[in-house]
Amino acid sequence: MGSVAKISEEKASSRIAGVALAGLLKFIEERRHTAFNDNGGFEAFEREVRKRFSEAEREFIGEELERLDVTLPEVVIDGVRHRRVVSGRGEYMTAAGPVIVRRHRYRAVGTNSESECPLERRAGIVEGFFTPLAARMGLWAVTHLTPAESESLFHELGGMKPSRSTLDRLPKGVSEKWEARRKEWENALRTQEEAVVGAAVLAVSLDGVMAPMKNGQREARREQSLQEGKQTRGPAGYREVGCGCVSHYDENGERLRTVRNARMPESKKQTLKRQLVAEVDHAFRQAPNLRLVKVADGALDNWDFLAKDLPPGVEVVDFYHAAEHLKRAFDHAYGEASAKSRASFAEYRHVLLEVVGGVEKVIRTLTYHHKRKPRCGPLMQELGYFRRNRSRMDYARLRAQNLPIGSGVVEATCKTLVTQRMKRSGQRWSTDGGQAILTFRALAQSDRFDAAWQKVSAEYRREVCVPANVVPINPKPDKPEPNRGYDVSLANARGGHHVGDRIGGAVCGEPAWGVVLF
Repeated sequence: MGSVAKISEEKASSRIAGVALAGLLKFIEERRHTAFNDNGGFEAFEREVRKRFSEAEREFIGEELERLDVTLPEVVIDGVRHRRVVSGRGEYMTAAGPVIVRRHRYRAVGTNSESECPLERRAGIVEGFFTPLAARMGLWAVTHLTPAESESLFHELGGMKPSRSTLDRLPKGVSEKWEARRKEWENALRTQEEAVVGAAVLAVSLDGVMAPMKNGQREARREQSLQEGKQTRGPAGYREVGCGCVSHYDENGERLRTVRNARMPESKKQTLKRQLVAEVDHAFRQAPNLRLVKVADGALDNWDFLAKDLPPGVEVVDFYHAAEHLKRAFDHAYGEASAKSRASFAEYRHVLLEVVGGVEKVIRTLTYHHKRKPRCGPLMQELGYFRRNRSRMDYARLRAQNLPIGSGVVEATCKTLVTQRMKRSGQRWSTDGGQAILTFRALAQSDRFDAAWQKVSAEYRREVCVPANVVPINPKPDKPEPNRGYDVSLANARGGHHVGDRIGGAVCGEPAWGVVLF
């Protein structure tokens, strides 16, 4: 197979008659006239069919990639003049498996910078190896599974079979592209989404979950705890990953859509909070009449953000966190797991949830027990928790209005985004590596992966143009022809690229009959 500038017209017209395709067509024709042979069973037949189709697919994709190669002495990439420096063969991973094609590389004139490959820029090769579809499939797999599991999955499915190390590097490279334009692209994703039909309530929640970090200073933390006389068991070397979600509900309290976000550990979850603010602002621009509900546990930092950085709304302490505090309070009052503690907890949990003003009855009861046991510090702490959050615990009234009272959505976000993927046995995460997984996992769970991939995939494509400096070799016609769109078969027939051609959709130079001057 020749490059795009060297394939003759005859070669271009005969390119569909590849060896693999011919073998596939012969195989199909033979099968149609042959009785079924059950040697190996129908599964063996299916595998043979898949193998032959994959071979033909790879052959065809390889030919298409070579058609994107450029052999001119000079090209213009992103407005910068590049000169050809080397040619050879390169391997790329397609969805059907690896292909090896001839390609040429160019370097910016007057520099010693890294060389560029026009074929890769025109095709949008991802991280120098994956074709766009293969990259998308690999990114989706490793977002949901470990690299080792993804490697096994692709081996089982057939087609491409990237190694686990290759799959491990893929999201990190793509994430760099995403983070460089994250704010712009997140805004674009929000803008292109339509308003949620039937939405009456917008709920915002944030929380966190501990994750094992490579740079978590695990041994130093354990040594410090030992010197301070503290226990050395527990999550030393873990840091908190911030999770947040914005959900739309209808007037009956049914959840309609949820956008999830997660960020690796950072001071006060600053990036996560900015993402949540942007989501809320956009939701209110689309539907100003939404009722805002803010749901979280009792962490002071969460409420400081929810109260100050978001528009006014209903504030709710997650009922299930409140119930946990209530149980601990009665355990301190009557003894842990005692029959009296269990009975009182069941009674007052019902009061807290079902009775209007139930939190006031809970506070009065706990105040009585505190007076009975004034030296019980933990009981005093639980009483303070309910006093501090009493305005956020009017659960009976909130339920009557079909408003959310639980942070189950953000709890599930912590579990599905972080715990299920990032807390496997033996895993440790760098900030960049962990964020690469969290970003695309959150996009997938928010139904934004498809739109996000279109953004990031386009970053790997570049315009490759023919330089404009030429010398005439034939007189121009009386009436100059207009610029013509680049046609590969026409370029092949002419024997290469000419001024006025389009390469990757860009016209460079004025239309003229000539050759590039170099």
